[in-house]
Amino acid sequence: MTQVVTISAPNAQDCVALAEIELCGELMIAASAAGEERLSPDRIDEVLDVRGAESWATVPRQAVRRG
Repeated sequence: MTQVVTISAPNAQDCVALAEIELCGELMIAASAAGEERLSPDRIDEVLDVRGAESWATVPRQAVRRG
């Protein structure tokens, strides 16, 4: 007997997860190509194509580490 597998349309959570995976991949590529030890917050914003982040009040910007 043949088993049939039904593939359903992706739900919203799947789409969000795939977008997050893609963004993480972009960050990994940028980090591997960077000559610096870490990506600066400005470079991260550039890689993620963040524009007008000030309007995203719920998304905090990376804190600058001192030490």
